[in-house]
Amino acid sequence: MYAFYQLVKHVNQAVWGLPMILLLLGTHIFYTFKLRFIQRFTFRGIRLSLQKDNSIEGDVSSFASLATILAATLGTGNIIGISTAVALGGPGAIFWCWITGILGMATSYAECYLGIKFRKKTPNGNYVGGPMYVLEHGLHSKKLAIVFSLCTLAASFGVGCTTQANSITTTTSATWHLSPSTVGFITAFLCGLVIVSGVKSIATVCTRLVPTMGAFYILSCFVILILNRNFLSQAIQLIVSSAFSTRAATGGFIGSTVLIAARQGVAKGLFTNEAGLGSAAIAAASAKTKDPSRQALVSMTATFWDTVVMCAITGLVIVSNLLHYPDSAASLTNAELTTAAFSVIPFGKVLLSFALIAFAMATLIGWSFFGESAAYYLFGNKGIQIYKVCYIIMIYIGAVLSLDLVWELSDLVNAIMAFPNLITLLLLYKLVPTYKPKL
Repeated sequence: MYAFYQLVKHVNQAVWGLPMILLLLGTHIFYTFKLRFIQRFTFRGIRLSLQKDNSIEGDVSSFASLATILAATLGTGNIIGISTAVALGGPGAIFWCWITGILGMATSYAECYLGIKFRKKTPNGNYVGGPMYVLEHGLHSKKLAIVFSLCTLAASFGVGCTTQANSITTTTSATWHLSPSTVGFITAFLCGLVIVSGVKSIATVCTRLVPTMGAFYILSCFVILILNRNFLSQAIQLIVSSAFSTRAATGGFIGSTVLIAARQGVAKGLFTNEAGLGSAAIAAASAKTKDPSRQALVSMTATFWDTVVMCAITGLVIVSNLLHYPDSAASLTNAELTTAAFSVIPFGKVLLSFALIAFAMATLIGWSFFGESAAYYLFGNKGIQIYKVCYIIMIYIGAVLSLDLVWELSDLVNAIMAFPNLITLLLLYKLVPTYKPKL
């Protein structure tokens, strides 16, 4: 198993080298200018997410679609992923993760617009869409559509399933000394109850869970930032300066060089917000709307909430706490950095444990829908039930895997899934018009 882990790690170093970073950031930058800084309409998108669209074309409301996207993205990447990025890439990784989020909003808008534009209505009356339909009907490449769908299936078992299940059992083992096998079984059972009921059940759970867990986590982080307020300015300066540093950060921090920081930041940024991955477009296609640009703007705000807000706050919490308690940096890695930060408030470890479990559960539920959509594209209705059973089983298997291997596999699957989607976005850029707000 260790040899396999080292192999995957070496492959990731090659895959997530300069070419992938340039492709991802290049697409983000291209669409930022092409759409004339669509990011400036972020708050309009937030307002639209709270307004009802009376269209009968679609399965769930705009907010429910957005909540499903956020459920899939507001996972352990916001906690463990950012902590891992800091541990391996230094504080500068937070800067690159944040930049990936800001620029990625434009890419998210484009992929969601195309996902809705090329969505289809199934014989059962449901709406399906996403990059696989864009590839087939927009780029006229059935083969690439199949490849993307297969990648989505793999990603659902990796990004959306095993990493989240593993994080849950790691947390419960460390906090309450519970058996990973027992917790894995309970997690699979509870998620299975929602997953087997279909997209509307998933959307309903997400609309109730996402706002509550998001507000709870942000409030907890603000308490920590207030306690570390004397180190906030220094933390921001260190994050920015380390992003362009050619040597390791000082003061006990791990990580070195601008390329390592960028690799960790961009990879974890993609893992957390999934802009460029194409998954958000799958959920956007199920929304009740006649106007692709309206829902694309709403769906774009998921990247804002996930990375621009949540990941930035997590990063500031970690770095400001390490500056406050510099001796702790030498012996802590990965998720322990966030745990140490939450330890400064009463019952902080318990609060963090509940937050992490809630995030992971939401991601397990949200990503099951993405994988289900891929299974439907590949195998039709007959493949959906088989997929659901396999997904629930993988929740249990993921609960007992090695965490390091799970994260490395997730980074690899993300890259494989992102590549065809990014190429498609660049080739079909003429089909994505500049957003024009309606008065």
